[in-house]
Amino acid sequence: MPATEGVFQFMSEGSESSLYRNSKVKMVRLENGDTGGSEGVALTAHTLPIVDAREVSCAPTCESNGFELINAPLEEAIDFLDHKSVVVDYYPVCESLVASVTGAKAYAFDHNIRSAFGQANKAVVREGQNVQGPAHVVHGDYTLQSAPDRRDQLGLPPSGNDTLLGILPADQALLPKDIEDKRYAIINVWRNIVDEPVTTHPLALCDAQTVDPDELVVFEIHYSDRIGENYFAKHAETQQMYYYPMMTKDEALLIKQWDSAGALAQSDGREGDSARPNGPCTFSFHSAFDDPSTPEGAPDRWSIEVRCMVIYDD
Repeated sequence: MPATEGVFQFMSEGSESSLYRNSKVKMVRLENGDTGGSEGVALTAHTLPIVDAREVSCAPTCESNGFELINAPLEEAIDFLDHKSVVVDYYPVCESLVASVTGAKAYAFDHNIRSAFGQANKAVVREGQNVQGPAHVVHGDYTLQSAPDRRDQLGLPPSGNDTLLGILPADQALLPKDIEDKRYAIINVWRNIVDEPVTTHPLALCDAQTVDPDELVVFEIHYSDRIGENYFAKHAETQQMYYYPMMTKDEALLIKQWDSAGALAQSDGREGDSARPNGPCTFSFHSAFDDPSTPEGAPDRWSIEVRCMVIYDD
């Protein structure tokens, strides 16, 4: 049964579905992480029921549904507002968490800090980017094109705008060689980074098994040195949203952003993940939402998401 409901922003019903880049929906991302303008983004609000994932009899898994909550207290304090501290001290923690769940090798390569208060007050991570606000648009972080592109980019020495610049030697790639034929995935490690449990702008996740390819719209992200892509979502009644209320800093939420072994990825978008319910899923749509049960004056959410490239041996 639904635990709550929330208002979500989807691409409008009249938006053209797309699996590959067509320059119709796009934005510019500045080097400090802020948005430099957008085109073709036509959003429509939908109020949806949201299931409490803590209460379901069969807990969702990253492999099958695209998300999974794990108990993961930090053994040492991390300064999350210091870029180098996150890369040096927290990236290995995330790599270990993802490896323990997937059984594969994980390589952390990027991260964002999010807070509505921090964004409004122009907070900046030391030696890093501006603090971003919670993303209130239903989306997935990678596409049929941008996922393999990102894998290939990480197989080369870091470019001038990569998070790992200054940590890796200038001529060293993050990923090992000869991975082109191996299964790979991109998994985010999402964590609350303050003492108070998350009550404002909680994160909702869509079961990957309830999404069809015609609900996808490519959203191009133009950086100074490359073009990335997300998938925005068009709403469908079959989509099922979940969330984990009151997430604490001792928990980590794994969110699958792409899996080359998923049905949607394997079929080049001809099939949704529901076509192969016993196999791995491709990705989970996700979005922040406003929970009507949030008390007035509740503390602001501060969160971090660390992206990991995952390489499987078989």
